[in-house]
Order: sequence, then structure tokens, then C-alpha cells
Amino acid sequence: MRIRIRHTTRSVYDKPARSGVLTLRLTPPSFEGQSVVKWAIRAPGIERAATFRDGFGNVGHLISIAHEHSELIVEAEGIVETRDRDGIVRGLRDVAPVRVSLRETMLTAPGGSIRSLAREAKADDGVAGLHRLMHVVGDRIEYSVDQTDSETTAAEALSRGHGVCQDHAHVFISAARAAGVPARYVCGYMIAGDDQPAEAHHGWAEAWVDGIGWIGFDPTNRICPTDRYVRLGTGLDAASAAPIRGSRQGGSGETLDVDVDVEVESAIDSQSQSQQ
Repeated sequence: MRIRIRHTTRSVYDKPARSGVLTLRLTPPSFEGQSVVKWAIRAPGIERAATFRDGFGNVGHLISIAHEHSELIVEAEGIVETRDRDGIVRGLRDVAPVRVSLRETMLTAPGGSIRSLAREAKADDGVAGLHRLMHVVGDRIEYSVDQTDSETTAAEALSRGHGVCQDHAHVFISAARAAGVPARYVCGYMIAGDDQPAEAHHGWAEAWVDGIGWIGFDPTNRICPTDRYVRLGTGLDAASAAPIRGSRQGGSGETLDVDVDVEVESAIDSQSQSQQ
């Protein structure tokens, strides 16, 4: 599948920021099942950015903005070709040892309810156990927006019984780690079907299975990622995998707007031809 993506983040400040530093992890990787055809990032100072690869293998750009600004726009756009690999992830440039993905974070620390969830699903029972866990998490947390935020922990989301893709992934990751299974957070994009609640900018989980490697699990949609998914980056949780992170001096009263468009390119071409 050939997928076209446009990801725009716009910040507007009531009072101008004097300076700022941005870390962008907005470059999708090429690996088995995913090939980047073309990709471009537009942001103030991107031409002078320092490029690096972090401990999880993500390509990053570090930007310094030394001038006063009342608005900041970051755009990433390109085309990615995907192929269904039944959720199996191979060919990535993994840097950190697998055991690092057993590490707890503030967002994924397991409470008693999550440990019980892991035992109920028998999450340590290889691929079958992880599939059970994926479905149990999807059953226990109803997809609904405005019930949680970026600081909601896995334990809080499970207790509330409501959340979005980030919450589903965090609970899955927390329960998997509680069962001794390395797991990590993945952010990316998705072309959702009519019966799928996830937005275009999506988050899911990957778990390590000995003898196979990393496998993706999406509790929100109760499936392993297919060719409708584009993998962007990974981390221990949503915060460490965030596509854009930064700090600034000044710039109070921020209004943030994020717009993500994800479309199958063939559908775009067909629509364009029909209008000619």
C-alpha cells in the first residue's frame, strides 16, 4: 500500500517566546514491510539542525531557535509504501538491548489491577497470551476521547475504563512488563476503516517474543498492525516516543493545533483524475 502523510503542528503564543529548542522525531524508518519513498520536514532552523539517532534507533533533529517568535509551525510530509507482515517487525536498527523494554516508567507503572490483568490473560504465554492481553485491554477500556490526557497513567486509565489509543497501549505495555515480557510504545499513523475508532495519528504497542522478535499489538482496534499502519518512532512510553518535544523561554498562553492527514495515494490519484 502506498500511503501519503501530512503532519502539521502549529503553536501560537499570546506573548512571544524569546527562544526555544526543539527535538523532532518525525522521520519514519525503512524496514521489512515499510519503505520510505520520500519524506521532508519543514521547521524553523531545520537546515541547521543537528541530526542524531537516539537510544531506541529513532532518527532525530535538534533545532535551536534563537529569535523571538509568536508562532511555531512544524510540518512533516511524504509517501511511505507498506506491506502486511502480520505485525512482525524485522529489519529495524534497534540500538537498546531488549531488556531495556522491561523498564517501568511513571506512565506505565503497574498497580495491582494491571498485575491481575496480566495474570488473567496469561500474558507470559507467548504469542497466544499477548493476543489475549490485547483483547482484554480493548474490552476493559472503552474508546472515548476527552476522558484522559497525556499525563494519564496506565493504572488510572484502567481504573476509569475509558481512554484512547495511548491509554490502551500503556495498559498493554504495563501488563506485559509485569508478566516479564519486554514491551515498548510505538507512535505512527494509520488509515482507519469505518469500524475503527483510532485517529490518523495513532499509538500502539510492540512486545518481544523469543524466537520471533518484536510483534505489534493494537488493543484499540484489537489487531496486529497491517499495511494500513506507518511506524514513526518508539520509546518506553508515549512521552519518550513523542514526535515533537521542546522547551522555550517566554511564550506564555500557548494554543496548540495538530493536523494529520493520512490517505492511500491510489485513492488520491483516482479522485484527482475524476475531477479532470
